[in-house]
Amino acid sequence: MSGAPQRTLLLWCPDWPVLAAEIVDGVPATDPVVVLHANRVIACSERARAEGIRRGLRRREAQGRCPHLTVVDHDPGRDVRAFEPVVAAVEEVVAGVEVIRPGACATAARGPSRYLGGEEAAAERIVEHVAQTCAVESQVGIADGVFAAGLAAREGRIVDPGDTREFLAARPVEALGRPALADLLRRLGVRTLGEFAALPAGDVLARFGFDGALAHRLAGGRDDRPLAVRQPPADLTVTADHDEPIDRVDAAAFAARTLAERLHERLAGYGLACTRLGIEAVTAHGQELHRVWRHGGLLTAAAIADRVRWQLDGWLSGSNGRGGTRPARPTAGIVRLRLVPDGVLAQAGLQPGLWGETGAERERAHRALSRVQGILGPEAVVTAVLGGGRSPADQVRLVPWGDERAPARPGPPPPPPAAPAPGAASAPVVVPAGGGARRRAGRGRAVAEPPWPGRIPPPSPAVVLPAPLPADVRDAAGEPVVVSARLVVSAAPARLAVGDGRPAEITGWAGPWPVDERWWAPAEARRRARFQVSLADGAALLLAVEGGQWLVEAIYD
Repeated sequence: MSGAPQRTLLLWCPDWPVLAAEIVDGVPATDPVVVLHANRVIACSERARAEGIRRGLRRREAQGRCPHLTVVDHDPGRDVRAFEPVVAAVEEVVAGVEVIRPGACATAARGPSRYLGGEEAAAERIVEHVAQTCAVESQVGIADGVFAAGLAAREGRIVDPGDTREFLAARPVEALGRPALADLLRRLGVRTLGEFAALPAGDVLARFGFDGALAHRLAGGRDDRPLAVRQPPADLTVTADHDEPIDRVDAAAFAARTLAERLHERLAGYGLACTRLGIEAVTAHGQELHRVWRHGGLLTAAAIADRVRWQLDGWLSGSNGRGGTRPARPTAGIVRLRLVPDGVLAQAGLQPGLWGETGAERERAHRALSRVQGILGPEAVVTAVLGGGRSPADQVRLVPWGDERAPARPGPPPPPPAAPAPGAASAPVVVPAGGGARRRAGRGRAVAEPPWPGRIPPPSPAVVLPAPLPADVRDAAGEPVVVSARLVVSAAPARLAVGDGRPAEITGWAGPWPVDERWWAPAEARRRARFQVSLADGAALLLAVEGGQWLVEAIYD
């Protein structure tokens, strides 16, 4: 890499994992607190350091030095979430910020120093703004390169241009942040960054490899890469405040059209389109309303206006409090309306159909169902999504209209039918006989291992009961039919009585199909066996026996 390192301003928040635990989880950072990862301390509060705790200590040793120590597990996601407001606050003062890690971010120092009156004034302005906005203490370091700026930030120091190499020379090799390399260098007699930087670059590469060569460059004050600044997300939200509260549907329709056009123009300015829209409203009494709309295609200005109008119509024409299934109407008119494009993509991100856009009939159906959702809520219109599972109830998931139709479980092709249990071979079989599958396997054909062991073979039931019905299954002698732990059926099922109904003759049956689910979790374990039976009146049922109790789970067409 040629050329001088870029003059860099780096903001550092000391003990950030501890501060993140205070911001997110409410752990007081003024108490002795440590953050552990792999049973070792990676960050500690000032009070903990006063008790003799340092990074790298094991948990037991740290608690021995401070018995009243508060221990927090390391959570990288928590650190990132808590640091995002700090980065946003820095971006309000300067542009082009790169997040080095949670607790540290950097930017080029040239721009802020020019329009804020020098590097020292820029550092003071950023630290003050972060403290006022986020109530977080921070330090700023400025030097040539990100690595040197990070070390300078720990001292709150501004290194003069051209003095970075001298600033780094006296630092110990542990400052490189590579414990294994630092230990090896010390055993070789190299103790400072200046001594490491004085070694020939070719010899360092041959002895320590590529990572050692990068560390050698850092020790000499030469960064391995320029800043990779992030682009702040564009604010696409549109808001409209109304002096007179909106409590009529016609006024709401006019407000929806105006606000939808503003949102569509803003999205078009960035070359974006909306697929998921958040509608927020605030009433004169401070009540907040929120609803998210999804769409399979791109939301045009007219489509946005329709959805906002439908949603406002649903809110303003809700229940009057005297009963009914519709949600309660707001106690006051709407004074603020806000549209949030929750899901956006490039304008050319979706391709229309081969013969144009979606047909008119489908669009009319979509508009009608979406309007029902606006009045009764998103859960009022649902569609079924097929997926994987062992029982028919597990294989179907109801999804609100407009949501992503993704199965809850992976749904591979169903396994080949299994053979009837011993003792049922001579009885009529309700589904395609699985014995043929065994004969094929006997002739040398390989049968694929079923992805859901215990899954009922096709055809699928036509009706799955919301709650299974108790049943009584008896043999020809009138004795209850039982299934042993080894899946041995005591006798062929002959009669079935559902609930308090009259017994019906069983003309055919197949099974059992055993299911032993979540045996590793005793509180969630479930063991049962299923049967398919056909009755004399032509009905076909799916039965399950669990804990000695027979149940009717589904009905075949």
